[in-house]
Amino acid sequence: MNSTPPTPLVAIACGGTGGHLFPGLAVAGELQRRGCDIALLISPKEVDQQAVKTATGVKVFTLPAVGLQNKNYLPFAASFGKSLFAAWKIFHHRRPAAVLAMGGFTSAPPIFAGKDLGAKTFLHESNTIPGKANRFLSRFVNSAFIGFPEAAARLKTQKTSVTGTPVRVQFLPESRIHNPESSCRKTLGLDLNLPVVLVVGGSQGARGLNNLVLSALPLLAQKNWQWLHLTGAADFERVQSAYASLGLKAVVKPFLAEMHLALGAATACVSRAGASSLAEMAAMRLPSVLVPLPTAADNHQFFNADAFWKTGAAKLLDQKNSPPEKVAAAIFELAENELVRLQIQTALAQWHAPGAAAQIAEKILKAIGPEFRAESNLASGGKLEQKAMA
Repeated sequence: MNSTPPTPLVAIACGGTGGHLFPGLAVAGELQRRGCDIALLISPKEVDQQAVKTATGVKVFTLPAVGLQNKNYLPFAASFGKSLFAAWKIFHHRRPAAVLAMGGFTSAPPIFAGKDLGAKTFLHESNTIPGKANRFLSRFVNSAFIGFPEAAARLKTQKTSVTGTPVRVQFLPESRIHNPESSCRKTLGLDLNLPVVLVVGGSQGARGLNNLVLSALPLLAQKNWQWLHLTGAADFERVQSAYASLGLKAVVKPFLAEMHLALGAATACVSRAGASSLAEMAAMRLPSVLVPLPTAADNHQFFNADAFWKTGAAKLLDQKNSPPEKVAAAIFELAENELVRLQIQTALAQWHAPGAAAQIAEKILKAIGPEFRAESNLASGGKLEQKAMA
């Protein structure tokens, strides 16, 4: 009789924004290396659908979830019920040993479906101010992992571990050996010798950041730099035309899945302040001007950026109160002043948690225990299938 435990399945609910998805992918990779099977549960949003294309060896399921916004209570409730049933149906084919929620509106249904089938449940909160979903879920999960110590007091569980925010292996310092700055620039079609200013607003905050940078461009038009600007789909043509009209050297893209190449190529960055982006910039030691998204829930991006700014790990601008001259001056200092960049890079080291994914994976596996036995035929004996659940 074979007494070897079957491979455990860990389900990770990580859709809605890149800030939830990318740390989830980092943990998924670590769990795979430790012998687990992975199921990713994501939203129908384009950012999710594009980003999971970089994941290998995992099952991907799209839940019919929608976020709660603009008082859309009925659609939200309906999608919650559908997502709960979809998650339960997925798990009924093969029971997960554990379910990890990374925050956002896709998180709750898999947690409740997993608990119903006896799975251990966890959440990870990247931000200083936890989101509504994680604040709600924190009273139901076995334990929580947090990126910032300040988040612990805002969660309804005493079982928290400060792990930092996981980043994918492409962003870890040792990856620079395989993807040095020159290689990243060459891959992206950039000049190998000129400074690169990266502009990236993320999946939710591109429009305001685009406008802020475009307002400062005429003041920086004479600088011998080049720009890498990730605009979001809606602003691509407008931003591309702005650089062309000023005769600036620029690579403009609506989206880039290989963000490690963008960060690896950049001299300086102008970015929003989502926790996942900050963790990646800290790992890559990229000096940045942070412009928190003003509409972020509970103003959490400001508190993320403020934590970095107070430790000298970034510059901080307020989108609503930063005239073009102030924006241009902040970008100029990072692009031109090597001493300032070195000071920021030194400060960024304290915000890099290289063992975050490994720590989370280890705690999940410890909670599962060696005695775990997968039950793959709870329902009709079907295999776990990769498909969108409607």
